[in-house]
Amino acid sequence: MAYDRYVAICHPLHYEKVMNLKSCTEMMILVWFAGLLYGTLHTTGTFTIIFCSNVVNQFFCEIPHLLKLSCTGFNRVEIGVLMISAAAALGCCTFIIVSYAMIFKAVLRITSEQGRQKALSTCIPHLTVVFMFFITGCFANLRPTSDTPSYLNFGLTALYSILPPLFNPIMYSMRNKNIRFVLSKLWRF
Repeated sequence: MAYDRYVAICHPLHYEKVMNLKSCTEMMILVWFAGLLYGTLHTTGTFTIIFCSNVVNQFFCEIPHLLKLSCTGFNRVEIGVLMISAAAALGCCTFIIVSYAMIFKAVLRITSEQGRQKALSTCIPHLTVVFMFFITGCFANLRPTSDTPSYLNFGLTALYSILPPLFNPIMYSMRNKNIRFVLSKLWRF
């Protein structure tokens, strides 16, 4: 999505040529392949671990919670998978940041206020959803772990897994004038 917005704003006359069916299909296949590889690596790493317990204090099995149940500690496969995951996440974040830096650089060169607002209105929904995903993910995963389960753990995991997909259609439909009109009427009451 960041690349789509980059091409739409920074190279609008070449949009049809760059974002054609072939390039979209290639990007889709690349994402599917990366997701399949990532899932296969995690599944392989999970099945090579010997578990001391089968009780996971979450409502779905995340890798950090599974690693806490391991009798042997970290194994090489899972450490490798986590390193690959970190590299992939860093690459994706870098790509998004560079894309939006170039977009904002191009937007600042637009002379008309209306043109700047139109360009930014195409980016703000995507940026909002991405930041919502990153912020809730950071709250859920980058805090100190505890051995005792708490309702905060369940709440943060639910927030991380439910909130971004819930707001995704809402944020992308905000560009629709009818939706904005109805929301502004609701907001006044």
